[in-house]
Amino acid sequence: MLSTLSRVELFHQEQVVDGSTAPTYRLTIVAHEPYPFLLGVILRENAIPNRLELRTDHLHGVVTVDEWETFRTLADRIQEQFGRFELLSVNQVETTGEPLGSGQLGRVLRNELSAEQLTVLRTAHRMGYFDVPRRASADDIATELDIAQSTLSERLRVAEKRLFDLVFSTPDGASSEDAADG
Repeated sequence: MLSTLSRVELFHQEQVVDGSTAPTYRLTIVAHEPYPFLLGVILRENAIPNRLELRTDHLHGVVTVDEWETFRTLADRIQEQFGRFELLSVNQVETTGEPLGSGQLGRVLRNELSAEQLTVLRTAHRMGYFDVPRRASADDIATELDIAQSTLSERLRVAEKRLFDLVFSTPDGASSEDAADG
């Protein structure tokens, strides 16, 4: 189905075990669309995308907004951009969470990483180690932190591994690759 969408590439996929007889997959896609893509419209209106499902002939989505007026604005934008919008249900909740870019993800990750891991990642990021092309080498960062380059490399690998473990883990603690294989 993704092949019919122009300028969309598959980043990650995993099968979701949900008890149904039909297989369900969770896809992470990267959209390089020159026109407004639905996720962009949702995020620009400060809504939280909880679930977007690509069906045969439509997208089915669940989003969270903090106020009814925000929802009305979002619904209007979707109708303007895509021509059709159908509200299936509304639920009122006590807390809405936080939109992407609010810093919530950073707060969660800071609780999962050690102080050493955070220091190495923060310094490497600030100095441009992850930029393309790199603005700083591992030696530059090690010098800045006053540690050996081998120590920096080890701390950086451990921190990256921890981040990837968090990103690709499933609710039961297994990696998403393990879940897809099973």
